[in-house]
Amino acid sequence: MYRSLLECILDLEKHGHLIRIQEEVDPRLEMAAIHRRVFAAGGPALLFERVKGSPFPAVSNLFGTLERARFIFRKTLPKVEMMMRMAAHPESALKNPLQTLKVLPAIVDLLPRKVRSAPVLKRRTRVSQLPQLQSWPADGGAFLTLPQVLTLDPDNPSLLKSNLGMYRVQISGNQYQPDEQIGLHYQIHRGIGVHHARALQRGEKLKVSIFLGGPPAHTLAAVMPLPEGMSELSFAGLLAGRRFRYLNYRGWIVSAEADFVILGTMEEELLPEGPFGDHLGYYSLAHDFPVLRVETVFHRPKAIFPFTVVGRPPQEDTIFGKLIHEITAPMIPKSLPGVKAVHAVDETGVHPLLLAIGSERYVPYQQRQPMELLTQAQAILGFGQLSLAKYLLIVAEEDDPQLNINDIQAFFRHLLSRIDLQRDLHFFTETTIDTLDYSGAKLNHGSKVVMAAAGKIRRELGYRLPQNLKLPPDFKNLKRIMPGVLALEAKAFATYERAQKEMRALKEAVPFSLADSFPLLVVVDDSEFVGTSLANFLWVTFTRSNPSHDIYGIGEFVEHKHWGCKGSLIIDARIKPHHAPPLQEDPTIEKRVDELAARGHSLHGVI
Repeated sequence: MYRSLLECILDLEKHGHLIRIQEEVDPRLEMAAIHRRVFAAGGPALLFERVKGSPFPAVSNLFGTLERARFIFRKTLPKVEMMMRMAAHPESALKNPLQTLKVLPAIVDLLPRKVRSAPVLKRRTRVSQLPQLQSWPADGGAFLTLPQVLTLDPDNPSLLKSNLGMYRVQISGNQYQPDEQIGLHYQIHRGIGVHHARALQRGEKLKVSIFLGGPPAHTLAAVMPLPEGMSELSFAGLLAGRRFRYLNYRGWIVSAEADFVILGTMEEELLPEGPFGDHLGYYSLAHDFPVLRVETVFHRPKAIFPFTVVGRPPQEDTIFGKLIHEITAPMIPKSLPGVKAVHAVDETGVHPLLLAIGSERYVPYQQRQPMELLTQAQAILGFGQLSLAKYLLIVAEEDDPQLNINDIQAFFRHLLSRIDLQRDLHFFTETTIDTLDYSGAKLNHGSKVVMAAAGKIRRELGYRLPQNLKLPPDFKNLKRIMPGVLALEAKAFATYERAQKEMRALKEAVPFSLADSFPLLVVVDDSEFVGTSLANFLWVTFTRSNPSHDIYGIGEFVEHKHWGCKGSLIIDARIKPHHAPPLQEDPTIEKRVDELAARGHSLHGVI
């Protein structure tokens, strides 16, 4: 397999998976705009040979299609998947000894290998010499978007206890001292935070190594949600088909095969980081985050700068998610007993909406209702990155063993036809949510809701707009989104006090009987937009609502601290004043991309 990023690039080019952009391209907005257009067209990986203001070429869209991602790992992925299945079902190793023998040679790749020298240490550069990638007009500066950030546990500095994660890094702008300080944006529920906290407790400065490039397996390892106890470096070696090469440099760990390595120490002060156009489709705003004091920057000869671009899904990180799901799916039932499958919905930016299929086996002699499902929901909300789910929708496998969790409309139909809205909603208020989700009242804080459904079908979902439904004066443009779901427009959100008055009028106007066919109503700013596609509905509904504040119900009640409603459920998914602004492209930059698509230019025939 590949020993470097360059080997991967040349292999992709040889097989028609990569093209070269020969024109000079500006890393401020232009490179990202080209990437987005090519990704949207299902196009090839891109090697930018002439990056304005930098001596280094850049590459993007390596993982831009699932087929290309599988191609990159074609020699090792089958063994990795087999080992994941064996880990989930150890008894299978005894039943299929020949298969077990096939993967045994790969076990040695789990152990990192210390080396004496490394190509990456041969040359030095400065942070300002790297391509200064700015993806969106209002970004606060340039960012690294595919960094592999490694830290050691100060209490147990074993390499196999290290943390390798992907956290965005701001390398210019704001109050950072050029070439000396960079911003490190790590969110809640991240391993680096544990290491940082322990370093502070010990009165030490945390050493941080940032790798760029190297074998593509190292990049994927940095975003893998691995089973407890498995090192990202071990997975990197397994997926690469060769052990992770490293060496020590003055107390820092260096990835020997990386293209670039930035070494630094965490400072005591915090500085504003951001804004940054993020993967929910909005800007994450400027907030104080840790600062890294840069000690040195190394690069290998012929180094290539890798990057990706995030924004409203789907983007290249969508492919990461799909590949990760393929690899880790067998581990879900083992890690979460009773849970058959989960689906973090990419169209919502992953964490805002999580679908799950569980089991309902507690009392098989009684009519089925959510019981064990609630136990499984609690386990999901306490499990790694799944704990960041804001809306968790869970159903019982026994009601439809053929239900496909990736068929979102079918899942919604299944749940909405069975859910008891008086009983089956369970709220978590004043809790943590994803750092990038601005639907809550403040950073990292918001609410969650579990919607569980099990048992017989309660209602036949409506397929046609209801007749003779009279809306209050402030509501209009009723649209059917899917069976059982309606969207309607309201005036722009002003305050929660006014919203409560608006919802009160809506609840008084809508009859209880509407829930028999349309149990879910979504209030939006533009029902035409929401009704255009399932993706629009999912994005608007679940990124622009905070369950504790924005869920209402016809005939809603609170009884013994339990909330329910006797009629349809209402979600107010309008943009709120405290929400982050949605991302918008720069029309002048898009014209430049169009020029590159003209005959005689590098993107002709690609977009």
